[in-house]
Amino acid sequence: MKNRIISISLTVALILSVGLIGCGSEEVPEITEYNLTISSTEGGEVTSPGEETFTYDEGKVVNLLATPHEHYDFVNWTGDVSTIADVDSAVTTIIMDDNYSITANFARKYTPMVAAGDDHTVGLKSDGTVVAVGWNHIGQCNVGDWTDIVQVGAGGLHTVGLKSDDTVVAVGWNAFGQCNVGGWMNITQVAAGVVLSVGLKADGTVIAVGRNEYGQCEVSGWMDIVQVAAGHSHTVGLKNDGRVVAVGWDEFGQCNLTGWTDIVQVAAAGPHTVGLKSDGTVVAAGWNAHGECNVGGWTDIIQVAAGRWDMVGLKSDGTVVAVGWNEYGQCNVSSWTDITQVAAGYKQTVGLKDDGTVITAGGYYYGQCNVSDWIDIGQVAAGSAHTVGLKSDGTVVAVGLNDGGQCEVSGWTDITQVVAGGNEAVGVKSDGTVVATGGNYFGQSIVAGWTDIVQVAAGTTHTVGLRSDGTVVAVGNNPTAVGCNVTGWTNIVQVAAGAGYTVGVKNSGSVVAVGDNNYGQCNVDNWTDITQLVAGAVHTVGLRSDGTVVAVGWNGLGQCNVSGWTNIIQVAGGWYHTVGVKADGTVVAVGDNSYGECEVGGWTNITQVTAGVMHTVGLKADGTVVAVGAEVELPTWNLTEATP
Repeated sequence: MKNRIISISLTVALILSVGLIGCGSEEVPEITEYNLTISSTEGGEVTSPGEETFTYDEGKVVNLLATPHEHYDFVNWTGDVSTIADVDSAVTTIIMDDNYSITANFARKYTPMVAAGDDHTVGLKSDGTVVAVGWNHIGQCNVGDWTDIVQVGAGGLHTVGLKSDDTVVAVGWNAFGQCNVGGWMNITQVAAGVVLSVGLKADGTVIAVGRNEYGQCEVSGWMDIVQVAAGHSHTVGLKNDGRVVAVGWDEFGQCNLTGWTDIVQVAAAGPHTVGLKSDGTVVAAGWNAHGECNVGGWTDIIQVAAGRWDMVGLKSDGTVVAVGWNEYGQCNVSSWTDITQVAAGYKQTVGLKDDGTVITAGGYYYGQCNVSDWIDIGQVAAGSAHTVGLKSDGTVVAVGLNDGGQCEVSGWTDITQVVAGGNEAVGVKSDGTVVATGGNYFGQSIVAGWTDIVQVAAGTTHTVGLRSDGTVVAVGNNPTAVGCNVTGWTNIVQVAAGAGYTVGVKNSGSVVAVGDNNYGQCNVDNWTDITQLVAGAVHTVGLRSDGTVVAVGWNGLGQCNVSGWTNIIQVAGGWYHTVGVKADGTVVAVGDNSYGECEVGGWTNITQVTAGVMHTVGLKADGTVVAVGAEVELPTWNLTEATP
């Protein structure tokens, strides 16, 4: 019995042993693995699973998450993307059935915005390019070649742009160095005042260039600043604790902001400052003659903008409120809806809608060409944006921009000659005294003591008077401070004034000049036989006794191309254009025609012409008046559309 049990046990052991040997001889299937290499472009990173080479089993579904950095957007996945569920989604998956290498692509995000200057409007498009419309006589709208821009600012006559690499570009008027931003780096925000530019650096400090007569550029000691704004002659900085600092012109308390707290955004323009509080209410300080600081009742505001004489607020529901000067309709915004950002300029308010389109209230046209009903006019004069007419009875009429009172001539009598400067009107009375009205920022209207005057001329910032004895007087100021140095002149028979310079014709037909000569506008020493002189912004034109014309100075727009003119009896110089009356009463013109100011080909029976910044006026033989120009485009953009 015992032997039988042992035999059975051996048999079972043998069977088990053979079975185990048989099982061990079968092949175990291998698991296939694949590598996934992940990378990204500038502007973001792949946060899941990360950026390196990973190994996964065949068939594994891997979750992908691409995270853009601030100011960037995710674009797509490229590389070996055949098994990615959605190549255009930052959150997606990839199935591992091969070795793959993929890249997450990011692009700089350009948020559309608008900015408004004195007389031009700037728009930042969603592709980082910039558009601009409005006055462009100083080149403030020459932004067509700008790219990679993330923010724009519009000053009085200049435009500033912040690039994605934190550098800055600027175009336009640079008389005070407000466009000298080429060396700026590490800038996170820019602001443009009337004649200054301000930059906020990444470390919270501030830099500024431009006009500094009130210390508005003295910001080097500022720290912990998170936003800046610039007004006419003052600069404002918002600190990271919600308090506000300011420097510069403070005549109306626009810099008296020490009590402001809980501020989240500031804006400045003209002589006033506005601040948005964290609770959606608004505070303001400064000039309030037009009610522009009456913002105490505003609520639910998410952004504020300051125009030259008005304030604008964007509400959380996309509607807009405005207070202040409304002569040009710039405060007529009550019907606006779906607005995401607002900007305010001198005469215009601009709103960006949520669909990328732009709307405008107000405008750039000031009525300077509204002269069709004038009669009995004996002489005309054109200023920057206003027109003055002398009637046969010695009274005076005026139309156009009147911000400085330059059109307030209704009480003038016994006038024998009128001229129009940048923003003033000047008249010579029959007794040889002189009257003036308008802007007097440089003392150019202080002519009350003048006597024995037979002719006057007005430049942009100075006024010149010719005395009956051939001597000359002048008042005002200019960038070089020498355009008024005419005390030694004698034997003068006619004078003209440009932008910072003065020219005079002597009784010999020769010409003298003083002042700014950056473009050779004073290079008239060799002129002879001159019977009349006119001065544009930076060019001088002379009419010879034989009816031909000469010109010197800046000729960038062809305003000096007068060498072929003949039979001319009178000339006029606009800002960047030149006009001549022929003996047959027709008119010729050359130079800037951006606003239609040179469209005078159909004029007849003209006896005198005058030229402003962007308009031309002609006096007809019957005492009526014609005018062309001032056709300034308003923005009609969609800032989400790519630039062609």
